[in-house]
Amino acid sequence: MPILRTLQPGDEVSLEAFLLQHTDTSMFLRSNWRAAGLLDQGARFQGTYVAAYTDEIIVAVAAHFWNGMVIIQAPVHLPEVVQAVVAQSGRAIAGISGPAAQVEATKSILGLNNRPTQLDESEILFSLTLRDLQIPQALASAKVQFRLPHPEELELLTEWCAAYNVEALGQTETSSLRPACRRVIEARQATAMHWVLVAGDTPVSYSAFNASLPDIVQIGGVWTPPALRGKGYAKSVVAGSLLDARSLLVKRAILFTGDNNQAAQAVYRGIGFLPTGQKYGLVLFEQTQA
Repeated sequence: MPILRTLQPGDEVSLEAFLLQHTDTSMFLRSNWRAAGLLDQGARFQGTYVAAYTDEIIVAVAAHFWNGMVIIQAPVHLPEVVQAVVAQSGRAIAGISGPAAQVEATKSILGLNNRPTQLDESEILFSLTLRDLQIPQALASAKVQFRLPHPEELELLTEWCAAYNVEALGQTETSSLRPACRRVIEARQATAMHWVLVAGDTPVSYSAFNASLPDIVQIGGVWTPPALRGKGYAKSVVAGSLLDARSLLVKRAILFTGDNNQAAQAVYRGIGFLPTGQKYGLVLFEQTQA
């Protein structure tokens, strides 16, 4: 049996040393502990972390976060860390993410194979070294521009967030969806982690970082309203966000998208992203609350 420990403040260096060995599939884990530390008081980005140790070195970790997501990086001792973290946190399980094979195994470990899902995908992981970013012509010529959203645009972006959750994540339209989206948008605004693309003065597309580190960022939540698609706007807003990241000396960006989402893959390849050969698993369970 491995030695299991619930991580506490002071364990950050050993946790980071382990996660750096699995950089591309550990973005949420790395970003969340940096944002909120290792104490779990239920605040945004906080979670309970359980690690397996061999010879005092972390070899596996699972975390159960404030939002119910179980996030894993456990090439060994997966059952032990997953079962321990769920028992320790006492939280309901809203979803699972991490390396695809581990996510699939975690569903079985937790007895959740038959629980209804709104999303259950093994997604393609893409990577881009930011010095190789290809700038779309519309952005280079200033035909369109990117920027931090203005405060008066947050209501529109809340609507876009809700539409993204329904279309891309399979979420059901409920009374809790828009308030939850508003909290997400406000948090991104407060940390300058999202961008709008504007044509003239009109917002036409949106992108965000759902995990951010000094050396690498992860793109998520890219959304263009259906009526405005096919004009290259998504390509420009993602490129714009990465120009900002590059100006802060970020070296690389990653993202994941579904095997069947050809349109998104074309957008990302069009600015230089290439598949890493890894698959990222994302399971979101159906929500029962209204």
